[in-house]
Amino acid sequence: MKFKFLIVGTIFVLPITNVNAALDRSGQSVLPFLEDGNYSEFGITVVDPNISGTVKNRSDLIEDSSDLNLGKVANSFDLYNFALKFQLNNYMNLGLLFDQPFGADINYPVRKNGSFSDNIVSHQGTSVKVETQNLSFILGISPFNNFQFYGGPVYQQVKANIELRGKAYTDAFNGYNAKFKRDSELGWLAGISYQIPEIALKAAITYRSKIKYNISVDENILGLPLNLISEEKTKLETPQSINIDFQTGISKSVLAYSNFRWVNWKNFETRPAQFGALSEILTDQATNGGYKNGFKLDSYEKDQYSATVGLGYELNKKWSLFSDLSVDSGTGNPASPLGPVNKSWGLGLGFKYNPNSNYFISGGVRYFWLNDTTTQDGTYYLPIEGVQKNSEQADFKDNNVISYALKIGYQF
Repeated sequence: MKFKFLIVGTIFVLPITNVNAALDRSGQSVLPFLEDGNYSEFGITVVDPNISGTVKNRSDLIEDSSDLNLGKVANSFDLYNFALKFQLNNYMNLGLLFDQPFGADINYPVRKNGSFSDNIVSHQGTSVKVETQNLSFILGISPFNNFQFYGGPVYQQVKANIELRGKAYTDAFNGYNAKFKRDSELGWLAGISYQIPEIALKAAITYRSKIKYNISVDENILGLPLNLISEEKTKLETPQSINIDFQTGISKSVLAYSNFRWVNWKNFETRPAQFGALSEILTDQATNGGYKNGFKLDSYEKDQYSATVGLGYELNKKWSLFSDLSVDSGTGNPASPLGPVNKSWGLGLGFKYNPNSNYFISGGVRYFWLNDTTTQDGTYYLPIEGVQKNSEQADFKDNNVISYALKIGYQF
């Protein structure tokens, strides 16, 4: 029995992660490349995080203990994706995918407690802005029926701006600024897919390589250049990942779909040259020479694992509905104050409308429940007795994220 089903796996799978784990946002899907024939799509997702916390009531962290609330620390943001796929013949496909895979937009408001804001000189809060863009060029070859091997280069751009403010960063780093200049590098992807059109089955596994950078970073303290060592570029590495996608029709009107994703955040770290040199001086002084290696500006201690499972329901030839559940392992607890999120659960609801058989409009909403987490500074994992308790800074509880997505697809 052939399922003439209106739904395909790429139609309504909202970005899997958004802001609920590390920097991962788009999910890096290649599902548009698996569409039949010649295909194009454009999508936009609006993400509205509600993330706030309270600083620990310690004299080394606060200026005013009357209000320990840190306010809303995460900004709303938009994500865009574009795909273009050409079926050259029965054995070869070409594709171009654009997405914004990793990012961050954190901005602590100025509060009386002064924990993550400078209330005297700059009157600014701690902030981080990270932006990336990916262009994936894909060639697919089908040497056997139903199988396709695909791969190609990935062009990636990254830039970032980090500002540390407040008592939580001590006098040494209060006012520290790091501007990561826009840079670009190449990576690659490779995968294999299998399809049985008669039952709407599609399965694919895709590997994306890590991408290494040597980025120029302008570092200063409230505008005064930081020149503790000779200028050198900062090593940065966006992570390798694996996506496993699966869908199948389970009746003429019901489709099951899923995605499983692994991201190798455990090897990610950020340590600009001058920041590292200053941290080495401070740890040397604090331990009377017992530890001199300093600490990182930001890092993650665990890999991220996420999963989404859902069902699509065909109401008629023009309308379909979707629902799915997602879970994300996060990258460890405690977390960084530059990304104060950990594990999450999500529920997504959406629709697809087919005005004609060759194009569609789909949209939906997803709600994420964020697990409680504690944030810590970069000294948490140092081999120094008692450092973990002192480096814990704030607690983030009862937070959530809402995302809204709209997508238009066209087969030509």
